[in-house]
Amino acid sequence: MTPMPTLRAAEEIPLSRSRRPAPPTWLVVALACAGQFLVVLDVSVVNVALPSMRSDLGLSAPGLQWVVNAYTIAFAGFMLLGGRAGDLYGRKLMFLVGLALFTLASLAGGLAQAEWQLLAARAVQGLGAAVLAPSTLTILTSAVPEGAPRARAIATWTAVGGGGGAAGGLVGGLLVDGLNWRWVLLINVPIGALVLAGALFWLTEGRAGGGRRPDLPGAVLVTAGLATLAYGIVQTEAEGWASVATLVPLAGGAALIGLFLLVEARAKAPLMPLGLFRLRSVSSANVAMFLCGSAMFCMWFFMTLYAQNVLGYTPLEAGLALVPSSLAVILGSKAAPRIMPVLGARNVAVTGALVAAAGFGWQSTMSADGAYVTTIMLPGVLMMLGAGLSATPLAAVATSGARPEDAGLVSGLVNTSRTMGGSLGLSVMATIAAARSGGEASAEALTEGYALVFRTGCLVLLGGAVLMRVWLPGGSAGPRDGGGGWERVRRRVRVRRG
Repeated sequence: MTPMPTLRAAEEIPLSRSRRPAPPTWLVVALACAGQFLVVLDVSVVNVALPSMRSDLGLSAPGLQWVVNAYTIAFAGFMLLGGRAGDLYGRKLMFLVGLALFTLASLAGGLAQAEWQLLAARAVQGLGAAVLAPSTLTILTSAVPEGAPRARAIATWTAVGGGGGAAGGLVGGLLVDGLNWRWVLLINVPIGALVLAGALFWLTEGRAGGGRRPDLPGAVLVTAGLATLAYGIVQTEAEGWASVATLVPLAGGAALIGLFLLVEARAKAPLMPLGLFRLRSVSSANVAMFLCGSAMFCMWFFMTLYAQNVLGYTPLEAGLALVPSSLAVILGSKAAPRIMPVLGARNVAVTGALVAAAGFGWQSTMSADGAYVTTIMLPGVLMMLGAGLSATPLAAVATSGARPEDAGLVSGLVNTSRTMGGSLGLSVMATIAAARSGGEASAEALTEGYALVFRTGCLVLLGGAVLMRVWLPGGSAGPRDGGGGWERVRRRVRVRRG
């Protein structure tokens, strides 16, 4: 799932001067987009390789979901910190550090000989992506002048991100069938090295003013809390909900999240300013994005397993099977801004959730001998079309009451909410599937487990649609007040801090 654009309208301060001529704008845009492509590609490229990873390394069923979750939890937990670090220490520096970390972790993952090595490498990949991703857009926007040229550059960045998510299944299938699963990670090494060399030579350094300090304790606490909660949820599959092995990590994760909220309430420069959630637009859109992410994120995971483990598709065939749904999410994302002026952001978001729910409901009727068109293609198109339709209006609503210079922080919160929802949602859905299949590996038992996951996702999305209709602001309430509601929140926060 592609992160939404995160804009920071901040004054750029050059950190160093060089006699080297300024690089062509197209080259800066290409480097930034290449970094974004790698980050988004690695969210989805591993899905078609999961069965091969399991056979080669002897991964457990929980280990399969942690191949995905180790990346997304680290990515979500440190994403806002990565943006703050870029503001403070320089966007080029953070781009280089994040890309180098991402590339080295890809190498380690591709060479892994044990489950723990692969999962550790994926977590470090997620950390590198969290440092890299925020810098890709800020480097691009600082290099391109405002107006039509910047709008075109941002559209290119968004399309490349969407293309990365869409290409993941196909690229993964080609690599697994043509070489082996290790190349879904090793392919990042030569590409990363090439982009790293280009960035080192061509990009110029800059940072935003303000002197804010990165909230490292907050990032560590929220990431540790999410990981511990996810581990506790996974434990229910083998131990049950009432066992000590389940309750201890669940309580520990909840305690870490509570401590995170306490730290954020007292921090001078918090990673997630809690005062923002007094705005109805921010709180409602983030909760809605969390719910949508918890259902929609796991679609790729279970569709890939269904195609390979039940229908007997090869990795390449599984990747090709998901191409229509991958294109549908791009179509929905592109259509949403055109429909919003007519129907309103809230109505488009609700419509997207309902379309996705219809796809999830259809998918839940899958059988062990289903036909491609009716059990993968058409329901997949509906699910991802709805995902694309809902994401843009939710981001628009979240930023509707924000001042322009604060829009980046708020859209970053939306991205984080969606990724966190996806990480925890995958843990819950995997537990539901395993409980329904009863540990059996027959096609019929696996299908029953996967079908229950999609029925659950349908109910979550229907609940999300009701929540959006009731809670999301309607019309253009945010822009009408000119950000006044936002400014009132900021004043209250400043007074409380004294």
